[in-house]
Amino acid sequence: MTEEQAGPRNVDPPEKFASNANVSDPFVYEAADKDYEGFWADRARELHWFKEWDTTLNWSPPEAEWFVGGRTNVAYNCLDHQVEQGRGDKTALVWEGDEPSDSKTYTYSELLAEVQKFANVLKSLGAERGKPVSIYMPMIPELPVAMLACARIGAPHSIVFGAFSASALRDRINDCEATILVTADAAPRGGKATPLKANADEALEDTPSIENVVVVRRTGDDAPLTEGRDHYYDELMKDAEAECPAEEMDSEDLLFILYSSGSTGKPKGIVHTTGGYLTHVNATMKWTFDIKDDDVYWCTADIGWITGHSYLVYGPLSVGATTVQFEGTPAYPASDRWWDVIERNKVTILYTAPTAIRSFMKGGKEDLEKHDLTSLRLLGTVGEPINPRAWEWYHDNVGGGRCPIVDTWWQTETGGHMITPLPGITSTKPGSATRPFPGIDAGLFDEEGNEIEGEGSGNLVIKKPWPGMLRTLYKDPERYRETYWEKYGDVYFVGDGARRDEDGYYWITGRIDDVMNVSGHRISTAEVESALVGHEAVAESAVIGRNDEDKGQAIVAYVILEGDREGSDDLIQELNQQVRKVIGAHARPEEIIFAPDLPKTRSGKIMRRILRGVAEGQQDLGDTSTLADPSVVDSLQASRTNGS
Repeated sequence: MTEEQAGPRNVDPPEKFASNANVSDPFVYEAADKDYEGFWADRARELHWFKEWDTTLNWSPPEAEWFVGGRTNVAYNCLDHQVEQGRGDKTALVWEGDEPSDSKTYTYSELLAEVQKFANVLKSLGAERGKPVSIYMPMIPELPVAMLACARIGAPHSIVFGAFSASALRDRINDCEATILVTADAAPRGGKATPLKANADEALEDTPSIENVVVVRRTGDDAPLTEGRDHYYDELMKDAEAECPAEEMDSEDLLFILYSSGSTGKPKGIVHTTGGYLTHVNATMKWTFDIKDDDVYWCTADIGWITGHSYLVYGPLSVGATTVQFEGTPAYPASDRWWDVIERNKVTILYTAPTAIRSFMKGGKEDLEKHDLTSLRLLGTVGEPINPRAWEWYHDNVGGGRCPIVDTWWQTETGGHMITPLPGITSTKPGSATRPFPGIDAGLFDEEGNEIEGEGSGNLVIKKPWPGMLRTLYKDPERYRETYWEKYGDVYFVGDGARRDEDGYYWITGRIDDVMNVSGHRISTAEVESALVGHEAVAESAVIGRNDEDKGQAIVAYVILEGDREGSDDLIQELNQQVRKVIGAHARPEEIIFAPDLPKTRSGKIMRRILRGVAEGQQDLGDTSTLADPSVVDSLQASRTNGS
């Protein structure tokens, strides 16, 4: 085992931090193991319930119901309950716009007032309990307002990341059959603007379920309205009623649908419900982030992804925290933008992706040294495994050697943290997510379904249900069973490989299916392949993720052209535009290799291991004897060497 794999050192919590930590007794693990249902019931009782549950858990694999019979409301917990506890004048949300001159703050009382009015707007447009609302927005305050308004009236929201294309938006709207779309004229980022309304209009040419569109004026860009269907947000809010009672939702009522890339290419509509999900994100906010009443907490994720749902909006607001929402990029208008945000707002907790950390490493310490970052007391990472060198740099330079790091492993499907340090009691190892959160029962299985005991490597699984778990895939319960439960039966198959060391610490080794992790975004190989084959010049394509120091993985596409077509720089640009149009800019290949053929077994299966090896410049590609035509490998290596 190399030092890079194992991590160069153990890092204990600083004494001062540990003495004030929310969790200071390691016995919490043992107590949760003895009675995990009781553990989660105790966490749930920290929320507001209109009616407490009758049964903590009904488990009929793979169907789970948590806090059965309980009634609560997520928006009530995040807003009304906080005001009732005396936080009405406390800052709930700090918004930092793309330009440093754009900023805004909302107290809990102000955010509650906005949410109630917009909830009434949605109701006036036909929104109701159980009917999904699609949201396609920039990172502006109206986005969490829209989420919370949906939660208040029981209308499930389906948020589509603002960088997704018109066709990706169309597919997601049609799958959930939303009747309302909330969007904006444009989305500024890094000094440029994405024309959201124009993209939405293109999508809406083929979305028969949509009846009303709400448009926020973000940039003032021209955004033509379709009469009778489209409405400006500010005009609707002007006339909206101020009071909107929160619906008493059943614990298992649908809270949101979030589409995630799947290995078949068709996005999966991951379903999260109300009581269990909120219990999970609330508990992990308190325990993983050690959140205190005076903390200023910044999760840098976009709300279009699960991290933004759980740890920018619902988690922080449910514990009464001050949460920072950032619209811009790390390097605009200058490369020290993030450190400026931290210094001005006196941010105490920073939660970000290893991709960002590696990017800052490349730029050196000069930008950091321009700013006072001593307000920071805790750092976190999310989205992909962090390599030990980046962990060390983050700890020593951003945290000044005084801030514990919580390296969190979890998924869109899990709702909240699954494997993570508890910063007051965990001795961390750079590069390891350490131990399962209390009440989470993780394990390793081999391919045959045998459990691996003690130290070893295998497929990561979760052996017992947990409150934040997805309940199904929207309108596709069969795919839910096949994807997560068919391989091992009554245990949840994660889709990641992992190694467990002699101390029981987990080291995530990456995806074992055909989903790539690019800068923390999960992108299906099949989805990119489908986009490429949609171009008239492409006969076949195969996409892999190659290791990349900055992004975690970079997308490499092997393309076989139709007939006697030849590859060219112009065609590469066309293919990149094709992927951008069908999926979004974040899915464009880093490299496109025009190939005469693909390495396939005699049964026709593409050997992605070989494609990955070629992309990474490996000379020894292992056994190629099972290929139908082993000479294809030489051709691929020659194609890449020639840069064609």
